[in-house]
Parts: sequence; structure tokens; C-alpha cells
Amino acid sequence: MIAKNKASRWRRKARTYKKISLPALLSGLVTISVLMTLTIMFISSYTTQKQSLIDNTLSLNYSSAAQMSQTLDSLFQSMQNSLKYAADYFPQKDYSDTKKLDSTLELIQRSSNYFNSVALVDDKGVVRSISPYSGLSVGVQVSSDAAKKAMELKAPYISEAYQTPRTKRRNVFVSEPIFDAAGQFKGTIGGNIYLQENNILNLSFGSQLRTSNGSYFFIVDAKGTLLFHPDTKRIGEDISKNEIVQKLLDNQTGKEQYKNLAGIDSLAGYQKVPATDWGVVVVSPTQTVYDQLNEHIRMLLLYTSVPFLILTLIVIRVARKLASPFVYLADLVNQVDQGKVDLPTMKPHWNREADLLTRTVLGALVNFRKQTDQLTYDARTDVLTGMTNRRTFEEVIQQWIDEQTPFSIIVLDIDRFKSINDTYGHHAGDEVLKHIAGLIRLAVRPQDVSSRFGGEEFVVLLRHTGAETAYQIAEFIRVSVEESIMPIDRSVTISAGIAEYPLHSSSATELFHLADTALYQAKEEGRNRTVTIQTVERL
Repeated sequence: MIAKNKASRWRRKARTYKKISLPALLSGLVTISVLMTLTIMFISSYTTQKQSLIDNTLSLNYSSAAQMSQTLDSLFQSMQNSLKYAADYFPQKDYSDTKKLDSTLELIQRSSNYFNSVALVDDKGVVRSISPYSGLSVGVQVSSDAAKKAMELKAPYISEAYQTPRTKRRNVFVSEPIFDAAGQFKGTIGGNIYLQENNILNLSFGSQLRTSNGSYFFIVDAKGTLLFHPDTKRIGEDISKNEIVQKLLDNQTGKEQYKNLAGIDSLAGYQKVPATDWGVVVVSPTQTVYDQLNEHIRMLLLYTSVPFLILTLIVIRVARKLASPFVYLADLVNQVDQGKVDLPTMKPHWNREADLLTRTVLGALVNFRKQTDQLTYDARTDVLTGMTNRRTFEEVIQQWIDEQTPFSIIVLDIDRFKSINDTYGHHAGDEVLKHIAGLIRLAVRPQDVSSRFGGEEFVVLLRHTGAETAYQIAEFIRVSVEESIMPIDRSVTISAGIAEYPLHSSSATELFHLADTALYQAKEEGRNRTVTIQTVERL
């Protein structure tokens, strides 16, 4: 009666809450489905386009870096050829004719526009002529390490970027040795490229410094020093710690996503210049890719929102029509839930599934309680022995501890059960399990709980029973098993371990562990015996 009143109050309370009707639910589900489809489409498009744009940008940057590398390589080969032609010309001239040297050098410098200045140095390292002319430099011993190294090598030479000693310009020095007809070294002719001024690099690549999407490029020498950059103030800066520059210094080429020294996520293609061992890096900020993606999603949303809205309205309308017959079914089930035995006359429905469901529900309700009771029994019972199972044992022991009910636990295990299965087969082993389970049930009271814990192990909970009494009951069970006629042609023994709540522990897990430890001790002492946890503690 109390349970029935509680159920009635729960139903009255539930009816006070606002319920969602099936038409509204279906409409909501349809709307959510459409929105999720739209979201998935946007996410899929965004992910696909993102990777595609990143890959395309990387490929484009790598292609641009490779083309610029080839252009630089060709440019420096042309510079070297130009200087070599001049070097072949000067051995035939007299270095003492200053005016002729100046005019010849000026013609060489202006005819190619390769160099900001061109200088002729004799075999003693003295500047004989320079174009554009500088009286302060002519007749002076060369002082830069690059010029000295060119004199020392007596071979074609391209220097690293360096700062000139006198004018403090950032410079790259390109030179060619001069030999006479007899092969004697007569000096060098060299050209200077002033990196922070208008030079051949600006002339060749200036239009490509920055693009509308924020991409740019820079050139580094073999030490990681900036030779060319959109920000001319950075020319000469050491950026060897840049991830991409480090790969160039290791003679690697390729394309990848990385963070520059400023922490900006970027997409770079990079390539070496064979003639100079320099590196060209073409960079695009990754943010440009996201800007393009955002624009793509905005346009996609603009063009798909109206069709999706129309589709949603149509589907909601159809869903509400389809839901109407199921409202009738809901009312029918509600009447049964309220205990009304007389079911209303069933009306045929235009929807085949609704009509079939109505017929099936009536039969299902009759069998529902029977099935529920059977499921409850199966969930709490061991199929083989008919005893309660481990799940029931765990529920009961925790309930008794929560209620602070004193009890003892006996853990029993069949001795050498594996040999029974191996000798007589598993079917005989099952028969032994059932036989021993029956003996255990006969030995305990109705208020006690006996369970098959698993395999050949059983557990008994003795309510309001101390360890000493539990020991007597365990011994009774042990002796009953030992003296019983088994389904096989040999005797069977068991071992048992005992612990008491709350004497030994107030934790269900620890209490079982203590009883199991006592069982283990019984096994160790030779089997076919009972041991309490106190016996284990004294050992």
C-alpha cells in the first residue's frame, strides 16, 4: 500500500511538469539534424579547404623559392663572367695610365649594373682604380678581410656579407683574379654589392618583396646572415636560429609550416643557391590562409542558409504529420500506466507502423511484468548452482555494513578442483559444484546469504554471527563435503577462511581480502581445513 501511494504521488508530481509533445520533439530533432548537417558540412569544408590552401601555399612558395634560386644562380654566374671578361682585358693595360684605367673601369661598372662599385687592385693589394671614382680609395692598401682573402685565394671569390671598415656599409664582394700571358698573378678586379642600397638584387627582385596576401621572401648567406629582406634595417642581422635557416645551413631544401623568430606561424618554401651557397626563403603568414578560409565559409553560409531554411520547414511539416498517430499510442500507454484495465477500442491508423505498434503493445504489456521478474532473478542468481551470484553478495555485504549489522564472512574454495575437471571433464566438475552448493545451502539459515563468487569459490554471509560460531558452521560445511558421496568416484574437500565485521575491518573490500587471506593460509597448511583471520595474524 505504501509503495502504491508513493507511485501515485510520483505520477501526480510528474504530471505537474511541462511535457514535450511528440510533434514538438520530432520538429526539434529535425531542426537539430539539419543544423548538425549544416555544421558538419561547414567543418568538413573548412578542414578540407584549410589543408588544401596550406598545401597549395607551401607548394607555391617552394616553387617561387626554386625559381628565385635559379635566377640568383644565373645572376651570379653572369657577374662572374662579366668580371672574368674584364680580368682577361686588364693584363694588356698599363696600371700607370690612371685616366685610362678609370674610364675603362667606369665603362665596365655602368655597362652591367651588376655592382654598386667596381675596383681594380694590383698584386700588392693597392687599389689602382675604382668606379664610381673615390680619391680617398685610390692608391690605398685594401683593408677589408674579403678583399684580402680574394688576393690570397687568387681565384674567383664571392664573400659572405660583411661591414666595410671605412664606410660601414653592408657589402658582398665578388672578385676575379687577373693573370698575365705568362700566368703571373697581376691582381684582382672586384665588384661591391651594397645590400642596404639600391643594387642588382633590388632591381631583380624588388617587385616581389611583398605581395597582396602578405607573402614575402628573404635571402641569407651561408652563415645565416640576412642579405635581402623587405625591411632593409634588418639586413646584416644574424637569423641562424630560425628553424628554416638552420635547415638551409644543413644544405636542406623543402617546404613546411613553422614559427619564425617573432613567434608568427608561417608557411615557407626554401632553396639553396648553388653558385653562392646562399639560401632563398619565400614566406606566407598562416593567417592569410585563415583569412581566405573565413571568407570561404562566409560565402558558403550565404549561399546555403536559404535552401536549408526552406528544407527545414518542409521536413518539420512532414514530421508533425507523421507524429500525430503516435500521440494516440502515448495516451493508450498512459492509461495502462494509471492502472486502467479496460483498454479503449483500438482504432486503425493510416500509418502502417503505428497500427502494428498498437497491436503489439497490448500483447507486450501482458508479458512485461513476467519478463521483468525473470530478468531480476537471472541478474542476481548463478545459473549453474541456483545460488545468488557475486553481484548479490556485493550488494548485501555493503548494505549490512551501511546498516552496521554485525556478521561474519566465510570464503570457501574446492581443493584441487582443476584436477577434477582435467580427470573427469567439465560436466562432472559442474555436477560437483552443484552438489557442494546444495550442501552449503542446507548448512545456513534463511537470513544468511550464500553465493557462488566465481569458479570453484563460494562466499557465505552469516548475519549477527561472530567468528567462533562462523568457524563451527564452516567446519560443519567442510565435514559435510568431505563425507558426502560426490557425483564422481572420489572424495572432495574444501578449505575455508573466516573474518568478522566489524571486529576485523569495517570495509567490505578489506574484510573479503582478510577472509581470502585466511583461506590462502588454510591452503598453505595442507587444505581441507578452516582458518580464521586471527590465526593468520598470530603467524
